Amino acid sequence: MTASPLVPPATIAFLGLGMMGRPMAARLAGAGFKLRVFDVSQKAVSDFVGAHPGALATASAKAAAEGADALITMLPDGKIVRQALIEGRDAAVEGLQAGALVMDMSSSNPVDTQKLARDLASRGVALLDAPVSGGVKRALDGTLSIMVGGTAADLERVRPVFGAMGKTITLCGPAGAGHTLKALNNYLSAAGLVAMCEALVVGEAFGLDPGTMVDVFNTSTGKSNATEVKGRQFVVPRNFVAGFTTALMAKDLRTAGDVATHLKLKVPNLEQAVAYWTAADGKLGKGADHTEIFRYAEMLAEEEP
Repeated sequence: MTASPLVPPATIAFLGLGMMGRPMAARLAGAGFKLRVFDVSQKAVSDFVGAHPGALATASAKAAAEGADALITMLPDGKIVRQALIEGRDAAVEGLQAGALVMDMSSSNPVDTQKLARDLASRGVALLDAPVSGGVKRALDGTLSIMVGGTAADLERVRPVFGAMGKTITLCGPAGAGHTLKALNNYLSAAGLVAMCEALVVGEAFGLDPGTMVDVFNTSTGKSNATEVKGRQFVVPRNFVAGFTTALMAKDLRTAGDVATHLKLKVPNLEQAVAYWTAADGKLGKGADHTEIFRYAEMLAEEEP
């Protein structure tokens, strides 16, 4: 018998109220879901509950999970997800009822995700890996792209939950498929951003106006996500406030590289991208926005030959 779809006012546990988690949880609250929220930052929890009085603050992942129909993780990486769900103190699985469904919307390592799915299944809990693309802007307006790994039946069960946060919901394959596709998508995104930044550095050195360059790219074959939504908005004015860090992009690229290594595939461009972004993360400093890769491109361009 197929479980009924989770519609408001179903209870959702939400772990992780960072830059992406906060607006995603807000979309769920706005749609009428009952939220039980937890974050290691007590301020993040109190701020969220202050803005959304219907949400319940909890003291641990286990407490958040108690009585929830489903649980969402939006955490920095898969190791932290595993700690929150299974291995840590007061882990969520201790509070989840059999038949509950976990949605890991973080950017996690797909191989680890496959193991996590097996470990949760042994406890009667299903897992969907469901990372997102679109950044803070699309998290705020509920138009994220959601890439799902798992079964079609589990996806249909939580489609109304995803629908409150995203516009495009795609079943990519079995467990780990969503996290794999997210890492590969971010590889393309990162490569396009570096290419645009290097083109701007060369063009500016020649005397071209960077804004004009971006406008021409966007009406020509060089058009990309970087030129359309990052060029004029964050790079040309040098405000660098896209809301996704260099460290996270470097991590996602390493994840893509790990998948290729696991499959024993040689992919030189991906390997170079991993090295480039990892070095940039070290140079740009903690908390640097990923659009600050432009600054790193400038640093390299100005190095003595």
